[in-house]
Amino acid sequence: MPCQIGNKNTSFSDRRIFTPVARSSYKWKTLYKNRTAVERVNSRLDVSFGFEHHTIRGNQKMSTRITLAFIIMLSLAVGQTKEGRPDLIRSLVRAG
Repeated sequence: MPCQIGNKNTSFSDRRIFTPVARSSYKWKTLYKNRTAVERVNSRLDVSFGFEHHTIRGNQKMSTRITLAFIIMLSLAVGQTKEGRPDLIRSLVRAG
């Protein structure tokens, strides 16, 4: 049986364990903060805007709905900032 070249699977090739950025570095902490921020936005789309249990069919319809949800999120944040309430930029309900 001929030997295959280039398909060697060593334990050093697992990117989950051996990451290109050291986990104890400042850069890792910065990258991880960005990842958790994205996960919070994804969660907000799922839960608050109802994309977790949707009945939308088609890529274009889904893309349009997600774009509208992002526009709403950003509009609410801009509105709260203009009213001088930057602490409520993530709030989906009207503050009393």
